[in-house]
Amino acid sequence: MLVTMDDARREIAGGGLFIRDNVIEAVGPAANLPETADAVLDLRDHVVLPGLINTHHHLYQSLTRVIAQDADLFTWLRTLYPIWANLTDEAIYVSTLTGLAELALSGCTTSSDHLYIFPNDCTLDSQIRAAADVGVRFHAARGSMSLGESQGGLPPDRVTEDEAFILRDSRRLIETYHDAARHAMTRVVLAPCSPFSVTPDLMRESAALARAYGVRLHTHLAETIEEEAFCLETFGQRPVPYVESLGWTGDDVWHAHCVHMSAGEIDLFGRTGTGVAHCPSSNMRLASGICHVLDLRRAGAPVGLGVDGSASNDSGHLLAEARQAMLLQRVAPDRYLSEPPGGRGGFAGTAAAMSAREALEIATRGGAAVLGRDDVGYLAPGMSADFIALNLNRIDYAGAWHDPTAAVLFCGPRGVDLSVINGRVVVAEGRLTTVDLDAHLPRHNALSRAMINGE
Repeated sequence: MLVTMDDARREIAGGGLFIRDNVIEAVGPAANLPETADAVLDLRDHVVLPGLINTHHHLYQSLTRVIAQDADLFTWLRTLYPIWANLTDEAIYVSTLTGLAELALSGCTTSSDHLYIFPNDCTLDSQIRAAADVGVRFHAARGSMSLGESQGGLPPDRVTEDEAFILRDSRRLIETYHDAARHAMTRVVLAPCSPFSVTPDLMRESAALARAYGVRLHTHLAETIEEEAFCLETFGQRPVPYVESLGWTGDDVWHAHCVHMSAGEIDLFGRTGTGVAHCPSSNMRLASGICHVLDLRRAGAPVGLGVDGSASNDSGHLLAEARQAMLLQRVAPDRYLSEPPGGRGGFAGTAAAMSAREALEIATRGGAAVLGRDDVGYLAPGMSADFIALNLNRIDYAGAWHDPTAAVLFCGPRGVDLSVINGRVVVAEGRLTTVDLDAHLPRHNALSRAMINGE
């Protein structure tokens, strides 16, 4: 079954793709495609999907999983900041390779990452190098923290940076790596970390710099009630009005989490085309709440999926995240009532179901819209040659062949058997072709132990 996710949402039994170089040239029944090619992939008994798109992650956190297991966000951060202060540039490269490999094996072909902590010799350059080595399409978000504890922020001063340096480095990275062309493998994003770790000046200046270069903006927003209290006390505004006042809404902006939003704030995102990275597993793990995805989509806001950091998930399985999104909306009230005093919307007690196809749409087309891409997210002529395949000849799918599209989520997510990114086979027979993980993982685990133990 070929699931195109194209404008007509075609699902073609016996379908196929014809690819030239790194671009799809034809899509349709296999009988209607050219009979010969340099390479032919026989995917009978497979379901073929567009590559999945991850819109929010912190790849370095694969070094620090299962720490602060029962903490809320602020406690979790305060526990981990001192450990992350031990990061090195080698650790950035190694953790990025690990995290992107994990994503690729789960069906992700395009990922953004939000690296916002740069102690010691850490650089974003090493992330970009690792992404090229894995072969994943990559949006490298130059994050930052400048508001330390001594200035009323959450992070310790020793993991913050000077704002003038942040802006200079942001400019350097854009000029060195950003590729605005269609089918680009590398793009750069500017991403001050959060309202509680950067100043309003850095938010404004980052937005101005990004728009001068035509790159996108990203940050965390409205993740927890504690963040809301911080913004009210520090800025006199709830998180969404605060970032709106700084120019952080629009179709070149996306925010991660967006759990605690009023009906009016959701409408604002819809009117302005402001995007949302929905991170269901992380929001559950940290007890942050449930993002009202269906309301956001009805309002017209782009919504994609994010696995979030591997220390707050603690996985990087994007297909599993799509399943989680589908199931979580089935227990989430999603109909707004009138606004109570204080501005946060109430919710009716009825739940609306998200279908498997809607969850897959969010994981593909939704992610592409959030990242501002018109070349990935569905399978059609002129689109990038990014697709994945899962073999239905597994016990997991026994009895579900009547609807293989829904089966990839309902029957429990597995790793993909095949992943093609930019016309290149990156996963074959369930194994990564670009990185020797058996040789790589011992180094990752050694760096992890040294960081956690402060060695």
